[in-house]
Order: sequence, then structure tokens, then C-alpha cells
Amino acid sequence: MTMKKLLNKLFKKKLLIALTFFLAAVFGWFLWHKNSIEIIKEKIDISSASLTSADNFLPIGKVSPISGLPCENALRRPMAVMLSGDAVVRPLSGISEADLIINMEVITGSITRLMAVFVCGSPGEIGSIRSARHDFITLARGLDAIYAHWGGSHFALEELAKGVIDNLDALPNRYSAFYRKSGIAAPHNGFTSMTRLFGAAQKMGYRLESEFIGYPHLLSSNIRAGTAKILTINYSSSFKVVYEFDSAANSYLRWRNGKKEIDKNNGQQIAAKNVVIMRAGSRQIDDQYNDVQVTGQGQAVVYRGGEEIVAVWKKDAKNLSSKLYFYDSAGEEIKFVPGQIWIEVVELGQSVVWE
Repeated sequence: MTMKKLLNKLFKKKLLIALTFFLAAVFGWFLWHKNSIEIIKEKIDISSASLTSADNFLPIGKVSPISGLPCENALRRPMAVMLSGDAVVRPLSGISEADLIINMEVITGSITRLMAVFVCGSPGEIGSIRSARHDFITLARGLDAIYAHWGGSHFALEELAKGVIDNLDALPNRYSAFYRKSGIAAPHNGFTSMTRLFGAAQKMGYRLESEFIGYPHLLSSNIRAGTAKILTINYSSSFKVVYEFDSAANSYLRWRNGKKEIDKNNGQQIAAKNVVIMRAGSRQIDDQYNDVQVTGQGQAVVYRGGEEIVAVWKKDAKNLSSKLYFYDSAGEEIKFVPGQIWIEVVELGQSVVWE
């Protein structure tokens, strides 16, 4: 073998050895890097798990701005639906799934009507639907809600004609947002569902994402339940409301006219986590409609966790889209217990008893 061939053979052998070491190093680096990634990934997953399970932690964007409860629909725009307060329509459908319900007289010293506001819940049936009132429109605007109703007073319809709020009206009933149930006498047979309402709202080009700034809520570690008491709101005759505080469940069980307030959809008694007494003066207009002073400020009392908190409510009269605020005696915005809120709007001198 010539010297040239010998050198060439040795070079190829060294090149093969070098290439083998190089490939081994690359493979070793890949295994190490893969394991490192898995370790880092595992640490991230563990860290995330500890956060999501930690007390009081709720993922951003997954909490209702009204109820403070986690839900998939947290970023969905609130839907404010007008409901009848008449005894003949009870029990109402869908009210246990509302984040917030406002109960207010539509005739001074007489009939009350409800506005149920939905963010998290998607009831398959909501009703009985009733007509719009202008003071409810003002409150709905402060929640950045789409307003759903069946016709309305001429005061309310004049406001809606100005485009002050996105609304769905059952009289024209665009895109079949509402329906009438057979076997129930009109006008008590009007119903809807969240699927129908949001389907119609989408087709009408309404914004579907919420811009409501929300209400503050207590962390679970700060919630304490007081002793059992009864809150009585002396609306007239069959509209009288009683809340029985259940300290074990830290909830206010609702009664109306001596009967449990039941959701017809599931047979459950309404169990509010917060009850607000909002005092507001009113005047009778056109002999059949009420004009409630829901802007400006006034006295309020907030009931949560069995405690009674003397408060003040405020809503900017110059900006009707402003939020309805509740402040304690120190001027701090009151935090609610996560869960359903009921706001009971009562006359200035109306009897309310907590005992």
C-alpha cells in the first residue's frame, strides 16, 4: 500500500470517528434540551394549577362583572329583561340564573315589576315578559345592557326611539326573539330565551361584548355569615317581599306574598347572596305610570352575609350610562358577596324591617 493510500485511509477513519462523536453530542444535547423543556413545562403547569386552585383566585376574563362568579360567558354583554311582577304569572321562569334583579314599583304604592340581568346564565325559557319603563331603561344603561321588553309606556318608547340603548322589542319581534305560550292568557304569555335574544341581537348588529366596569366583590376568605334574621319589605298587598337569611348557606331565601319565590324552570327557591334596599322618591304620571328618581343619590342599606350596612347610592344624572354605585359610611364602594344581587327600590318612607 502506497503512502498516499495509507494517509487517505487514516483520514477517512478519523473523519468517521469525528462524525460519530458529533452525532452523539447532538443527540445527547437534544435529549437534555427535551428533558429541560419538559421540566420547565411541568413547573409552569404546576404553578398554574396552584394559582387556579388557590383561595380567592379567579382567572381574568372568566368572572362575571356583576355577580363575581366564574363562568364561560363572563365577557358577554349583559341582557336586561323586563318581567312581570303580577301574582298570576308566578312562578317566573329563569330568575334563578340572573346575575342581578331589580324590583321596582311601576305604579306608586302598588304594582312592582322586575328587570332580570343575565351575564353568566342562559335560561332556556325566560318570562313572563312585560313592557318597558323609562326609569328601568336608565338603570339598564348603567349596566351596559341590551334591553329586552314587550312594548312599553309611551315615555319609554319615546326614549327608545332616540336610540339611547340597544333594545329588543317583542312587538315588532324582529328575528323571532320572543314567542307566546299557548294555554296562558295574554298579556302574561310572552316568553323568550337567551339563545333567541342573543341570536336577534347579533343579527341586528348590536355589540355583544361587555364594557361594564363591574361591581367589587369580597374574597372568599373575608366572607363571614351572621345569625339568621328576616328582612321584610312592605310593598303593597301581594307584592310584599320577605328575605329569610340562611346562615348555613349564607343566602337570603326570597318569599313573595307569603310564598316561596320559585324559578319555574328548576323548582328552586331564589337564594340571593346580596340584597340592596335603595330608597328613591317617585311621582305618578299620566295616572298609570310611575316616575322613579333613580339618578342623583339617596339612602340605601346593603345586606350581605347576615350583616346590615348603612349606605348611599349614587348615579350621575348628567351621564345616564354611568354605573349605579353603593358606598358605605366611610365613602368606600361596598363589595358584594359573589353571587346573585337583588336591588329592591322602595319609596322614601316605605316600611322595611330587619329583625
